[in-house]
Amino acid sequence: MLTGNFPTKVDDKGRIKIPTAFRQFIEKEYGTELYVTSLSGDNVLIYPREVWMELMRRMARLPSMEPVKIKFLSRTNYFGQMASMDKQGRVLIQQLLRESAQMDGEVAVLGSVRHLEVWNKKRYEEYIKAHPLTDKDMARLAELNI
Repeated sequence: MLTGNFPTKVDDKGRIKIPTAFRQFIEKEYGTELYVTSLSGDNVLIYPREVWMELMRRMARLPSMEPVKIKFLSRTNYFGQMASMDKQGRVLIQQLLRESAQMDGEVAVLGSVRHLEVWNKKRYEEYIKAHPLTDKDMARLAELNI
């Protein structure tokens, strides 16, 4: 599973190096092919290709005019591209998404169980301050047996 935060930097060519702990797991379980996208343009989501394709198969079963399907696909397609990790574990974030998500300098690479989230470090710190974990959230987690 992909968990934890491993800070890194975006290089001059717009690539991030997938942190070793994540890279080893992804390569072993899924290989080097990835889908790099976003839902909002505020951050970057990196899915192993197999995980992304499983999600797309589930989407394909939904009616083509389902509004939430249309919204999801329009965003993930707009920001998304297939990518591969190179031999050093680097992956390119396409320019449109790199600019939108402010992928320059220090970034936080967060594990989200089956995919990675990449945030501009300062933007993520602002995000977690603006979205605290509340008692209501904790109660919902308890309802879900977490």
